[in-house]
Amino acid sequence: MKKTLVAMMMAGAALVAAPAGAQKADDANGIIDQGMNHSQVMVIAQEMTDGLGPRLTNSPGMRRAEQWALDKFNGWGLSNVRRDGFEFGRGWEIVSVSARMTSPRPLALTAIPVAWTPPTNGAISAPIIVAPMSKEENFAEWRGKLAGKIVLVSLPADGSEPDKPAFRRLDGDDFEKLEAFRQPKYDPEALNRRLDRVTFPEKLDAFLKAEGAVAWVRQSYRDGKLVHGEGYNYRAGHTLTLPGIELAAEDYRRLARLAKSGSAPQLEIDSNVRFDDSDTRAYNIIAEIPGTDPKAGYVMAGAHFDSWVAADGATDNAAGSAVVMEAARIIKALGVRPKRTIRFVLWSGEEQGLLGSLAYVDKYLASRPGPAEGEDGNLLYYGWPNRYPITPKPGYYDLKAYFNMDNGSGKLRGIYAEGNVAAVPLLKEWLAPYASLGAGRVVAATTGGTDHVFMQSVGVPGYQFIQDPLDYGSRTHHSSADTYDHLKAEDLRQASVVMAGMLLASANSDKTLPRFPVPSQPSAYDPFKYKDPNE
Repeated sequence: MKKTLVAMMMAGAALVAAPAGAQKADDANGIIDQGMNHSQVMVIAQEMTDGLGPRLTNSPGMRRAEQWALDKFNGWGLSNVRRDGFEFGRGWEIVSVSARMTSPRPLALTAIPVAWTPPTNGAISAPIIVAPMSKEENFAEWRGKLAGKIVLVSLPADGSEPDKPAFRRLDGDDFEKLEAFRQPKYDPEALNRRLDRVTFPEKLDAFLKAEGAVAWVRQSYRDGKLVHGEGYNYRAGHTLTLPGIELAAEDYRRLARLAKSGSAPQLEIDSNVRFDDSDTRAYNIIAEIPGTDPKAGYVMAGAHFDSWVAADGATDNAAGSAVVMEAARIIKALGVRPKRTIRFVLWSGEEQGLLGSLAYVDKYLASRPGPAEGEDGNLLYYGWPNRYPITPKPGYYDLKAYFNMDNGSGKLRGIYAEGNVAAVPLLKEWLAPYASLGAGRVVAATTGGTDHVFMQSVGVPGYQFIQDPLDYGSRTHHSSADTYDHLKAEDLRQASVVMAGMLLASANSDKTLPRFPVPSQPSAYDPFKYKDPNE
């Protein structure tokens, strides 16, 4: 009896003496219980979309959303909750818009102002001219023909009927394609061509203004009466001078056909938009669950909080933001004390060139030569990752793992290893408890276009999850259909559990992810390639 009592006391003492950051065997079960039976992810997503609405970087709507997120994190008891600012540019929002054809017959059109274009200051009415222009060489054809006109600048494309399902989930063939290692292809000439394209809107605006045009119109790049409204001239001193709108593809093509077959239609546009220059800085939102070992570094999860404004930015990216916030709530609710600090970030400025995550990298992780803050986002997006040498900062090795979500509302099916084949075993180990939820795959492929990219570009272990595409690419991405209705509750509950699990596993693991060497200037993939004069 006494021996049994002594043994029990010794076992209890061992439990008390265990390090606070030690991984518990039942952590995964606790995460699944909290994330499935007590989920708040859809409530968070609904408040973010129906309640707050679109969150364009630096807009009044984004400022409201920032405060909401701060209040949420503080309410859950997270630590070091704060804004982390970086220089961005002008705020902008849509008050209202209308576009209608007034002749040869009256017809209301589906339209959206292009972001950061100026208002019409009341309705303007003028005949249209279809003058497709995609490069400076096109200007000569239209010189002297645009005065007093509303210029349709897109080449009218043929109607496109879908030849594959708009909504789908990944299958075995999809995963097989992702398993293969892809050799990196560095092409300096391709980089230069991209940089030339992103400077074109200002050149087009200057030409149209000089020719006396009153406004310009572009065609939506999707059918189905969807509009998008992306625009990138947000920096002070680079605002376009003419109002610009995007028309639904069906409406645009109708106008073009009428112009081709008879007298030019008359168009009336009223673009009621306004700028907000009260604060030129954008802000990432950061919150933490502190670790017990200040020397162990930190792990981090992030998603971009900003959106475009054609709808409520639900799948892009309230979905990812809600999952990151729900993962924070889950881990905090469990009362665990991780060995490493777990940091949660809602990025701003992603839609303008991953600017929030770039600012974080430049401030805390590593620097590259040349300008960073204040440079045009598109130029940064294409140019910054190709500047060398990379200089690690004191916090470079503190970030042990970054997990990103930004591909819609689809279930997490695993994670991209980003070509880091040495990291595959550990990533699989951390994902293993969630394989039965469908999230066990680790694939060699790389993926881009979102906030882990600049971390990877400087050699920091940042990863994006594999997700079922659903209707993200076909309908909702950046579009007027991107509303709460396209969020899938079962998928987002699963994603929140997997995100929380990966964070806690990486925060408590005795192992850390293998890193690439600090990247250096790569050699051209094809050293014998000649520049194409037609590109």
